[in-house]
Amino acid sequence: MRGVIVTLSVIGAGFGRTGTMSLKLALEQLGLGPCYHMAEVFKNPAAPDWWYEAAQDPAKADWGKIFEGYNSTVDWPNATYWEELAEVYPDAKVILTERDPNIWFDSTQATIFGDRLLVDSDAAFPRMVRKVVFDLFDGRIHDRDHAIAVFEAHNARVRATIPAKRLLVYEVAQGWEPLCDFLRVAVPDGPMPKVNSREEFAARAAAGPPPGV
Repeated sequence: MRGVIVTLSVIGAGFGRTGTMSLKLALEQLGLGPCYHMAEVFKNPAAPDWWYEAAQDPAKADWGKIFEGYNSTVDWPNATYWEELAEVYPDAKVILTERDPNIWFDSTQATIFGDRLLVDSDAAFPRMVRKVVFDLFDGRIHDRDHAIAVFEAHNARVRATIPAKRLLVYEVAQGWEPLCDFLRVAVPDGPMPKVNSREEFAARAAAGPPPGV
């Protein structure tokens, strides 16, 4: 993948635990991959430092280096910088994945905001997560009302900022049709991918922590 420059064609603006892994697989099935996702950070030891550096001044971030070889991106870390990315890649379409706010919060507590990432460590991965994700919530990731307020404000800002013709507000439970219509591609045979449930996340966590944690 290294050495292949690809311009992003799809930017996912939705927070983690809004069906982003399912959307990643769907985009790849539709020919719009490889698709970047937090899972890709785990695969590249240099990526956490790249994202931490980008967070210092997103306007000067080397997005080309971060997304080299990728055609689309969803989930965190990129969801924090959807606005900068939408400007850098003006031809990219934007997909805002949404979910019931209370269900979203409960899902975060059982998975990505669980204790496995809440480590007092200067290792690259947890440092990046604190800077790029937890700082969005002022560190109050277990405060239901506050976290949901941040979630809803984020979604509202995306809706207000991205022109309607460029934006799809989407729940993965809606299936292929609205996604494929927005992307102007044929609806594939078979069901929409549905992965990364709480149970699947827990099974991966039991196998070991992410690199650097």
